[in-house]
Amino acid sequence: MSFLRPEARRTLWRWREALVGVALVITGAWWLLGPGRLLVLPGAALVVVGAALVWLGGQRAQFRNDGQGPGTVEVDEGQIRYFGPLTGGAVALQDLTALSLDRAQFPAHWRLSQPGQPDLMIPTNADGAEALFDAFATLPGLQTARMLQELQREGGHAVVIWRRGSAGVTRLPVH
Repeated sequence: MSFLRPEARRTLWRWREALVGVALVITGAWWLLGPGRLLVLPGAALVVVGAALVWLGGQRAQFRNDGQGPGTVEVDEGQIRYFGPLTGGAVALQDLTALSLDRAQFPAHWRLSQPGQPDLMIPTNADGAEALFDAFATLPGLQTARMLQELQREGGHAVVIWRRGSAGVTRLPVH
């Protein structure tokens, strides 16, 4: 038996890292200001860790969705796989050449481009799509704040979030 409405439970779960961070900041501040100043160093460490967790948790919460969209996303060992009702495919992060957000479709879709293959289209609200945040964060030069800003924006056009530059990571042939 739950004392929370399902909507409230989902909202709390979406913001879970940020809420834990707030609890750590409060605990750390209490230790910093507590009697005798006995726990100053651990309190300062908790405040710093909690603040970082609030910041990261806020970013992740903006990226998360209800997961009720079509298909399922898996991210495993640098490989993104999408299993959809009509399409699907896989892209290795090291082979990714461009990442776009296509808002012309409903729901909005991530467009993952790789050479010699058709683009992989993943709905932003697919089951497991929250794992894409960590996968995308490993792309060299990706601006996470810009990605989150574009995700929140309204509009009906595609926008390139990241493109592997000519100065990007080059792969050496294996003999």
